[in-house]
Amino acid sequence: MANATITPSLIAAESVMWLDNELVMAANVFRGYREDFALRPNGYKPGESISIRVPTSFTVRTNATMAPQDVIEGKRTLTLDRRVGVDFEFTSQELTLSISELSERVIRPAMVQIANKIDQDLHDLYKRVNNWVGTPGQTVDSFGDFALAPERLDMLAVPRDSRVGVLSPRDHWGLVGSQTTLFNNSINQEAFRRGETGNVAGVNLFMSQNVATHTTGNFATSGLTVGTGTYANYNTVKDTLIASITINGTANGQTLKAGDVFTIADVYDVNPVTRVRLPHLKQFTVVNDVTITGTSVTFDYYPAAINSGAFKTVDGPANNMNGKTVTFLGAPNTNYPQNLVFHPNAFALVMVPMEAPPGAVDVARRTYKGTSVRVIPVYDGTNDKSAWRLDVLYGVLAVDPRLAVRLSGSP
Repeated sequence: MANATITPSLIAAESVMWLDNELVMAANVFRGYREDFALRPNGYKPGESISIRVPTSFTVRTNATMAPQDVIEGKRTLTLDRRVGVDFEFTSQELTLSISELSERVIRPAMVQIANKIDQDLHDLYKRVNNWVGTPGQTVDSFGDFALAPERLDMLAVPRDSRVGVLSPRDHWGLVGSQTTLFNNSINQEAFRRGETGNVAGVNLFMSQNVATHTTGNFATSGLTVGTGTYANYNTVKDTLIASITINGTANGQTLKAGDVFTIADVYDVNPVTRVRLPHLKQFTVVNDVTITGTSVTFDYYPAAINSGAFKTVDGPANNMNGKTVTFLGAPNTNYPQNLVFHPNAFALVMVPMEAPPGAVDVARRTYKGTSVRVIPVYDGTNDKSAWRLDVLYGVLAVDPRLAVRLSGSP
């Protein structure tokens, strides 16, 4: 290919192509909310947001007597609050390289970094996923280990189409190793020859180094009980599904970390469609980091415990959860990889073109399959160098964490 002067448009086109190609988690979550943002021909500024409606629910009557129900819809807010970029310099001589050479040497490495950051932000949404199957700290190294995730999703009536799993390198290779022992050439051939797992139990699997690691808080491993655990009213929590709870038996200096998972004795999970009790205790996740300063602590948790009506989330004691034993999953102060198995609608990513700032010259913006990059050159005449800034604006949201599950192996 003949050398040609590199323009902002060429760099923007190459950048957006490489960025889209390098995304893993981001390529498997819902991307459709971009169209809900008001049209901005000059691009978007950080801080703009949209409201996403949460589907309503109803109870079924069993007789001829009419019983009208209110239509109650919650909403989630998705904000364009994440701006990342990579900046670099070219000499005038380097700008005469072929675009393919420049793309491999400079643009692709820059886009790999941005793609990793976007994927990391999406993986960090695990903190709102309350369901965690397996034993924390154990490697996923058998089909039985992995099957715990789709099994839980089935129990929770999660659609079976388009399910995705993203595993850490350790768990990916543990599962690959288990497949190479199968006496079925159509299954184990790719696992043995190429180290791929493909589709397992209806789940399209991917490996990513960006799988988040959760560090648990310094919580007590025994003696914790609910001090104040009233059930929530959906009308009050419909936009966040967050409620507060008080736990007794704590001590000064102990901590809770956002993403810590706990159960409450005799408080069971329910099928969200039939509202029938499931065989496992309901799991809840801590919303924010907490430092404990006494023998009790009050904190926010997700999802709110609602024990009746169309939006029932738990099957527990009739009046409240007071006095029930609280147990946190895993060991205190321990790191655990957060493998995720999910339906794409559990999480959302929106990327939009950034605004072309007034006074900037040769601003180039390119969008490819919902992925957007802005490029602005700045020339340094004294040193005959061109500085280039690449910017990406996006927002992420755990829209419906019920559609996802964290996965660990089994002993």
